[in-house]
Amino acid sequence: MISVENLKHSYKKNSTFAVNDISFDVKEGEIFGFLGPSGAGKSTTQGILTGLLQLQHGKVEVAGSDVKKFKNKMYNKIGMSFEQSNVYSKLSAKENLDFYAKLFDVKTRSSMELLELVGLGDKAKIRAGEFSKGMKHRLTFARSLLNNPSLWFLDEPTTGLDPAIAADIKKIIRTENQRGVTVFLTTHNMQIADQLCDRVAFIVDGQIKLIDSPKNLKLQYGEKLVEVEYQTNDGSKKEIFSTIEAADKKRLIEVIDSSQIVTMHTKEATLEDIFIKVTGRGLS
Repeated sequence: MISVENLKHSYKKNSTFAVNDISFDVKEGEIFGFLGPSGAGKSTTQGILTGLLQLQHGKVEVAGSDVKKFKNKMYNKIGMSFEQSNVYSKLSAKENLDFYAKLFDVKTRSSMELLELVGLGDKAKIRAGEFSKGMKHRLTFARSLLNNPSLWFLDEPTTGLDPAIAADIKKIIRTENQRGVTVFLTTHNMQIADQLCDRVAFIVDGQIKLIDSPKNLKLQYGEKLVEVEYQTNDGSKKEIFSTIEAADKKRLIEVIDSSQIVTMHTKEATLEDIFIKVTGRGLS
């Protein structure tokens, strides 16, 4: 669905690159996470993939089309939801979607259906300028679904949303993906990436450090640990044991045989732990 080879981009058009010689592919039907801190090159890459930034160096194909030869009809296939909401403040929520729907040459979804989907059904007639930041973000998200895109670009889709609304947004993303939509997700939120993505790419300072599935990354970089809470004469106690080290395994068996176990669960590294371990950088 997306093919990127040796992509470079410099805003100053010199040897200072915001994106520096990156290559990757996104398979049709997958959720691909593009993860990194602010300024890593995520938005620059997304801008090039969607035709908002001119390709300077490298080769980029999106949905079978060279980005250098993008035609307007290409946008019938693409949905885009940006972190910074760009809605028309003097139009109502429904008017925003109805206006935008006229830009497409394909059948679009009902504006009311989409507003209901993101929890704005009762706000349909209210001007977007009166919306909170989170409501504007949901309106932008709904707008990105108008044309039933086969390729969906999402930039920080849950930013600024309360946990309940964020959970609804993640459910919508899963549902769309299950019906075949390919998702390109840019975020610095490792939790949402872990929950949604089939594969992730770590990008820092304009360079991709690795690409793999969250599961494989945890198996490769995570420590094999078990946390056990058990009862002693002095009350409950917690210990963490390695499932690889012989001494720890022996001690774990002793605890299981001699104590009343309260809880026991494996401890795996988070994507954020792995990101820091691999890149030496945090996400701030």
